Amino acid sequence: MNRQAACELPAAFFAKDALTVARSLIGVTLLVDGVGGAIVETEAYDATDPASHSFRGKTARNASMFGPPGHAYVYRSYGIHWCLNVVCGEGIAGSAVLIRAIRPDAGLDIMIDRRGLSDPRRLCAGPGRLCQALGIDGGFDGMRLDGPPFQLLAGEATEVVATPRIGISVGVDTPWRFCASGSLYLSRPHRADATGRSG
Repeated sequence: MNRQAACELPAAFFAKDALTVARSLIGVTLLVDGVGGAIVETEAYDATDPASHSFRGKTARNASMFGPPGHAYVYRSYGIHWCLNVVCGEGIAGSAVLIRAIRPDAGLDIMIDRRGLSDPRRLCAGPGRLCQALGIDGGFDGMRLDGPPFQLLAGEATEVVATPRIGISVGVDTPWRFCASGSLYLSRPHRADATGRSG
């Protein structure tokens, strides 16, 4: 990856609905202090969605999700794992995209040390693993994504497939999970439905 030639995403990239941003982030390179790689899996959430943290309104925990687009919303899942979201939105406050997995491309030794394992396919396959590998914790909540320690760089066009989201109890059939087709670095492989289409 030639980071010198890559273009940073403009602020307007995030000022769109969660579905558009979630799909468009596939293939984008996410770096935190130079460590990271290409995003291969995302999930969209907004305030109209019963599975979203913003569905019941603004709280101290989800306040960053109601902030301006292009900022981080970081929360702790089950009191254990940190999860990174990209705040977005066009007309609907409380929209964000969960970054579920990346392909580890830069700073591999650092990620291996943080995670305590060497299998590159498991380093960042899942939002908790990803945050541990990139050193993201609650202190990153509310940070701008267009400045240090973050870099989001436009990537190459990637075939994207949609599938139902993972690990939720409501909205389970909503196809708002987006994956890089054929990626070996997903948190869970995407499946084909009865018609043979990816989903």
